Amino acid sequence: MAGGPRAQATANGISIEYESFGRESDPAVLFICGVIEQLTGWPDSLCAGLAAKGFRVIRFDNRDVGKSTHLSDLGVPMIPALMAKVMAGQKAEPPYTLEDMAADAAGLLDALGIADAHIVGRSMGGMIAQLFAVRFPEKTKSLVSIMSSSGRRDLPKAKPEAMAAMMARPAEPSREARIGVFTNFFRTVGGTAYRPSDEELHAYVERFVDRAEFDLAGAMRHMAAYFTAEPRNAMLKSVRAPTLVIHGEDDPLIPAAHGKDTADSIPGAELLILPGMGHDFSEAVVQKVYLTYLADFLARAEARSKVV
Repeated sequence: MAGGPRAQATANGISIEYESFGRESDPAVLFICGVIEQLTGWPDSLCAGLAAKGFRVIRFDNRDVGKSTHLSDLGVPMIPALMAKVMAGQKAEPPYTLEDMAADAAGLLDALGIADAHIVGRSMGGMIAQLFAVRFPEKTKSLVSIMSSSGRRDLPKAKPEAMAAMMARPAEPSREARIGVFTNFFRTVGGTAYRPSDEELHAYVERFVDRAEFDLAGAMRHMAAYFTAEPRNAMLKSVRAPTLVIHGEDDPLIPAAHGKDTADSIPGAELLILPGMGHDFSEAVVQKVYLTYLADFLARAEARSKVV
């Protein structure tokens, strides 16, 4: 399956590009992407696989990425200055916040006429998903936070090489330069147990690069929202939806301690730490982890929602 039906929806004052897999009558699963990641970051095999298990899967481009609205009028934030304020304990004001992005996701569900859904986010998308569950509990059947963080300031930092790969930008605007930068990022942050082949990774990155033009200013606005987000530990204690936290034991970008802290902050949360997994999303991870552990959790959470 080469992707679900494409469409645009107006939500929270912006236009959001989304794709849907499965029957509209099936329980919905909403996938939320990470920093500068397009909806194709959630592999077709995962979306189609969950649809085959009886779910309607929706993946979408966040604001400022892919084919959703790009908020160019908000300018380019100065990331070092914002980070300096955060480190000094001062108020930092990004162009928009992760809570704004959670409201985008909630607005998308409203636009699609979906009352509630299983909310799944990875990396920054996991942080957005956490805020979604806090701010929109009536719309949250379950929460899945993947290789993400509670945002607690004293948790271990990313390895320098992982952060450098995340912040790297192409030396020139050519397609080849962009493919090189993104390929290096995924290789740098990936683990050892689920590594994609060179062919698989190249195809993944090509699809990302060719689908939509890279928006550097939009990427900086994503980074600003990411780096200035307030810790969520206290607010996460209010989450009552069934929750699963998945993290790679060898994640060099968001170390596993972040996943453990997230699970510790949410009452009754399940925690799955996977040896050999990094900050990656290869086909091997889809088949061995997400179409097994994630699918099982979603089935259990859906069954629970029918009796509560």
